[in-house]
Amino acid sequence: MLQQISRSIYRSVATDIRPDRFGGIDQTAHMRVQKSCDENLGRLLSDREYFAKPAKTLFQEVRAYFPLDSQQRLWAVIDRHVAVATRYVDSLPKTGVDIQGNPIECRATTRRGTNCRRTPLAHNGYCPSHQHLAQTEHVLSIAA
Repeated sequence: MLQQISRSIYRSVATDIRPDRFGGIDQTAHMRVQKSCDENLGRLLSDREYFAKPAKTLFQEVRAYFPLDSQQRLWAVIDRHVAVATRYVDSLPKTGVDIQGNPIECRATTRRGTNCRRTPLAHNGYCPSHQHLAQTEHVLSIAA
C-alpha cells in the first residue's frame, strides 16, 4: 500500500520536475525524487514514533528539483498523499511484529545500554517494566 502511495506521489509530480540544462529530461532528478518518496514512506512505516512531520521532510528533500511556480502544487500533492499514508499506518494492528516481520521491541534501554527486547504495550510503546518512562515523557511534554 505504501509503495503504491509513493509511486502515486511521483507520478503526480513527475511532469513538473525541472529539465536538465539542455532542456531534456533529467533522469538523475527523477530517480532522486522517486527514491526520496520511497524512503520517506518506508520510514513512516518503520519509525512512526520518531517521525513527526513526514510531509515536511519529503517536501524539503525534493523541492530543489522543481521550479518555484510548481512548489505550491508539489506541497499540496505531498501533503494529501502523506496524510493518506499516515492514516493507513495508524490503522494497522499493533501486534508483536511490524509489517516486515521484525519483532517490535520496547523503546527503553536497559542498564547495560542495550535495547530492551520485551514486547511493548500498544498504547505507548513501552513494556510493563518500563511504564514509568511513559509517565515521565508525559510530564516532560507538558512542561515543554
